[in-house]
Amino acid sequence: MTTPLLLGAIADDFTGATDLASMLVRAGMRTVQTIGIPSRPLDDASDAVVVALKSRTIPAADAVAQSLAALGWLRAQGARQIYFKYCSTFDSTDAGNIGPVADALLDALGATFTIACPAFPTNRRTVYLGHLFVGDALLSDSPMRDHPLTPMRDANLVRVLARQTPRRVGLVAHDTVARGAGALRAEFARLAGDGVAHAVVDAIDDDDLMAIGAACRDLALVTAGSGVALGLPQNFRAAGQLPLRRDAAQLPSVPGAAAVLAGSCSAATRRQVDAMRRTHTAVPLDPLAAGSPEALADAAFGQVAADLAASRPFLVYSTAEPEAVARVQDALGREQAAARVEAAFGALARRLVDRGVRKLVVAGGETAGAVVQALGVESLAIGPAIDPGVPWTTARGRTTLALALKSGNFGSDDFFAKSLAMLR
Repeated sequence: MTTPLLLGAIADDFTGATDLASMLVRAGMRTVQTIGIPSRPLDDASDAVVVALKSRTIPAADAVAQSLAALGWLRAQGARQIYFKYCSTFDSTDAGNIGPVADALLDALGATFTIACPAFPTNRRTVYLGHLFVGDALLSDSPMRDHPLTPMRDANLVRVLARQTPRRVGLVAHDTVARGAGALRAEFARLAGDGVAHAVVDAIDDDDLMAIGAACRDLALVTAGSGVALGLPQNFRAAGQLPLRRDAAQLPSVPGAAAVLAGSCSAATRRQVDAMRRTHTAVPLDPLAAGSPEALADAAFGQVAADLAASRPFLVYSTAEPEAVARVQDALGREQAAARVEAAFGALARRLVDRGVRKLVVAGGETAGAVVQALGVESLAIGPAIDPGVPWTTARGRTTLALALKSGNFGSDDFFAKSLAMLR
């Protein structure tokens, strides 16, 4: 590194990492996202580095081990503050992985207190009196209650987090947040003095996020969705450590064909798939079809070959309604079904890039992780936002690629068309 690393972040999935990196770039920090833990120091002049793990749904002990390894690498780069990023819908189970990872990071940093705040109001994720809302609905009444891997059926984050950690969990209610950063810091100190290790913090708009970010100035560890990151760069700037950067989101042009791969089964991605199916070739990837994942990839590739030859964008998707997902999981098992789909998309991505695709939109955190790993991507330079939380990026690896890695829940209904239009 040629400049001090100000913020080191650990994200529990690939699209979540990109979401966080986009927020930091928006606030003027030069940001690089790594795919997994690098084997060597980065040579980029970066203000922030986001290490993207694929740890959201793996066993808690494995998630802890990977997160601690990422922390070790970030501290070796000189990171002055650590950020643990999870989904704005707090995706987890009662066994973890948010609580166990946060506890392990606190211990490794010699800290005893942190916050928990998944709020992202721009994407209609808000926290009030400790309850997480998705739009106007409680999390437990949203489509997340039927998520195939992490069904969220309790909107009370204090209760959810308390089931994942033996440490005390408290609440910072909105009336304190509304009084600003000074009141928040005082409340943090009071809660820490009372033995609280994790404080769930309310946030209903961006002003709240800015206040929370300012209040986190002296915390060794911040745990949150991407929203709180909006308020952190101001701390480094106020300390004279971060200059005003107006070019943080600039990326080079990447010529080549374009494709969309959708593995998420979220309500938002289902709408996006439906919109693209009306105007482009759209090929379903059926995990129940006979053959290996490579055979599934070959079959899908054959159906898009004409579009690829004509440089027409196309869609390959495994996105399905909850009932169809349940049938697949009943037939194959939940983990086996997910692994089969991810392997097929990884194999397909390799075939597409070998034939000239250089622009890929990928929907779904697990799918995105499989794709970037299959392509040997080492790191991403973060560019302009397509929709809140989803930027275009330039991949650094064996081949230069433009990648948009979309969390399943994010983006407007016309997200895929909007993404492709930005790079024409």
